[in-house]
Amino acid sequence: MAEIVRSVKGTRDFYPDVMAVRRWMFDIIRDVSTRFGYQEFDGPCLEFIDLYAAKSGEELVKEQAFVFSSPGDDMLTLRPELTPTLARMVAQRQYDIPLPLRWWSIGPFWRYENPQRGRTREFYQWNIDLVGTEAVAADAEIVAVAATFLKETGLSSEQVQIYVNNRRLMDEALSSLEVAKELRPAVFKVIDKLDKLSEKEWRAYALEIGLSEEQVGGLQTLVNAQDLWLKSDELVEFFELIKIFGLEDYVSFNPKVIRGLDYYTGIVFEAFELGGESRAILGGGRYDNLVADVGGNRLPGVGFAMGDVVLELVLQDAGVIPEKLGHTPQVLVTVFDEATIPESLKAAEEIRNAGYRVVVHPEADKLGKQFKYADKLDISVAVILGPDELKENLVAVKNLKTRDQVTIGRGELLSQIEKFLPSLP
Repeated sequence: MAEIVRSVKGTRDFYPDVMAVRRWMFDIIRDVSTRFGYQEFDGPCLEFIDLYAAKSGEELVKEQAFVFSSPGDDMLTLRPELTPTLARMVAQRQYDIPLPLRWWSIGPFWRYENPQRGRTREFYQWNIDLVGTEAVAADAEIVAVAATFLKETGLSSEQVQIYVNNRRLMDEALSSLEVAKELRPAVFKVIDKLDKLSEKEWRAYALEIGLSEEQVGGLQTLVNAQDLWLKSDELVEFFELIKIFGLEDYVSFNPKVIRGLDYYTGIVFEAFELGGESRAILGGGRYDNLVADVGGNRLPGVGFAMGDVVLELVLQDAGVIPEKLGHTPQVLVTVFDEATIPESLKAAEEIRNAGYRVVVHPEADKLGKQFKYADKLDISVAVILGPDELKENLVAVKNLKTRDQVTIGRGELLSQIEKFLPSLP
């Protein structure tokens, strides 16, 4: 026997049970996004690397992007994120698109990662953005979308929390520490790595980029100041607005949240699992200059992205994923012999037209074997059409869960199935 060909490292196979969970998550994403008035869009999976080089930060471009060349093209990359693509698309039609725009998307992305639990090279990502306004209400709405989604998956505010900060506030705080302006982008990255490094490693990193011992000490005090948000008019307004959405239990201030990407300019946020592995679930913020950076007019925007891999692990660990997801068949129509196949197909079509999910056994076989096939697919009802039933214009209907079986007139088939399957999931 030939050796089974391996799947590519860092990718996933979506068997039906796994696909059902993905579909459940994506359906909630679609529902929440559209209820808030966002329109679905998408972009290409290939972009020029230049789109990311000056916008997303060197780490993403140099260490995490799949970069390659093709004849006649400059260097290309499989998209590692969507926000620069959105900015490019808006810039290309900036005079035609009604503003503010509300767009959302979910699709595949790629990053050159070292695959491990919760981190793959290929993943799906939800992106949602509100572009064309600097109002704090836009920031609050985007965070409310994120909190609503987490709530509707079944996660409580004791299990997840969205931490919010403001880069403008932190920039002012760094100014008070006399951190040079040209050094602040690097300091933002230092803050972003605070919980990802040991204290010793973090201090060494902070000193290495050019901070003094005194500034490192001041920075440590700064990132533990839980009332710092009161100095930001934007954050004061933001938290008042979050109360109106009724989601204040899910949202709180955290000065350690800064986001690593270079294009963020104002309010930033990340959702974290509380307890367990304390995994980051989603993140985003305000990017007021990104559309201009790709050649358009200055259009302020705010949005976030969420990958499906970590989210699914968090939902699994929290035990909130419903059982028996997916559109498994509900009814099996058996096949007695070759001569009865046309009648079995007719019955199946009648049942399908009534809204049920139906399969016909692919070939004539013993009823016991056909019932075992139905059990493996978790089918609840079997319809039996043998020569005797057909001769008398009858049909047998068997509840495979309770083992109850009735023989009825052919015209009563749908009403009997409805008794065995009282609701359509």
